[in-house]
Amino acid sequence: MSTSSIGKFLLIIIIFSAFNLVFSPSEAEKNIISEEKSFLKGLEPERKFSYFNITAYSSSPDETDDTPWLTAMNTIVRDGIVASNDLPLGTKIKIPSLFGDKIFVVEDRLNSRIKGVIDIWFPDKDSALNFGIYKDVLVEILE
Repeated sequence: MSTSSIGKFLLIIIIFSAFNLVFSPSEAEKNIISEEKSFLKGLEPERKFSYFNITAYSSSPDETDDTPWLTAMNTIVRDGIVASNDLPLGTKIKIPSLFGDKIFVVEDRLNSRIKGVIDIWFPDKDSALNFGIYKDVLVEILE
């Protein structure tokens, strides 16, 4: 390598080093950024997602136990109620691809052998049957 090539190479290294020093944060700035992130981390809830098969049910006696209008939480069935064996009772969820920002609450259970399913309550059997079955749907678990 010639002397002029070495000089050019050193000049390039000096320029890149200076550029890096000018635009890289100092240790104090790094600490501030880190503190801001940790401060914001506590404010933003961690978003949880899981995939479920989504089905529908109604309060018809052939689909439920001997109390078709009561949920497992002993509340009366209504719009926004879902049944699931995989999530704790009271869990709030969203199913964005099917219902946008609508919030559902797990207040009912399915037959104990059924896993990986969220069953949405509908006011009548025809509506439930027309809804059908959706496989591997992304569900946001709120709380």
